[in-house]
Amino acid sequence: MPRVLLIVLVIALMIYALVDLAQTRERGQSRLMPRWLWVAAIVCLPAAGALAWLLLGRPEQSGPQVPPGRPRAPDDDPDFLRGL
Repeated sequence: MPRVLLIVLVIALMIYALVDLAQTRERGQSRLMPRWLWVAAIVCLPAAGALAWLLLGRPEQSGPQVPPGRPRAPDDDPDFLRGL
């Protein structure tokens, strides 16, 4: 039973890493290697490739990108509040 659980866990980690990789933007988002090489690493080295993607390859998150000078929420926008 523990062996089956380990296999299921590795497959789930692989699927998560592949979906996460597929959701990154096309150019300049993955670190260290191109996307096609990350796919090959995740598929050929299931546990190690998926962990490497999650630790080393994912793009750095810098929070939500809001243009400068724009309010972050509708209740901070004076034009929105005027229309209520």
